Amino acid sequence: MRTIDQTIRNPSGLHARPAAMFVKTAAGFASRITLENLDRGTAPVDAKSIIAVMSSGVATGHRVRVTAEGPDEDTAIETLDAFIASGLGETLPG
Repeated sequence: MRTIDQTIRNPSGLHARPAAMFVKTAAGFASRITLENLDRGTAPVDAKSIIAVMSSGVATGHRVRVTAEGPDEDTAIETLDAFIASGLGETLPG
């Protein structure tokens, strides 16, 4: 099992298009992947479900934890870590 913690820095958080892109990226892996909004203290949700990801209420500045467990967990975590750091398909402020 691999886990990363990151702060969401893109302007929209995990809403609409960024959430869809995150889910699409997560769905490309065989591993079980979860997303947890550390600032809201909610339970981890299935990162491959758009409804679950959007209901986690991740906004700009929130800290998230992504966990992957399975045959491609290393690649999944590295890919999702880089995707979050890059702004989830949005231009980062500054």
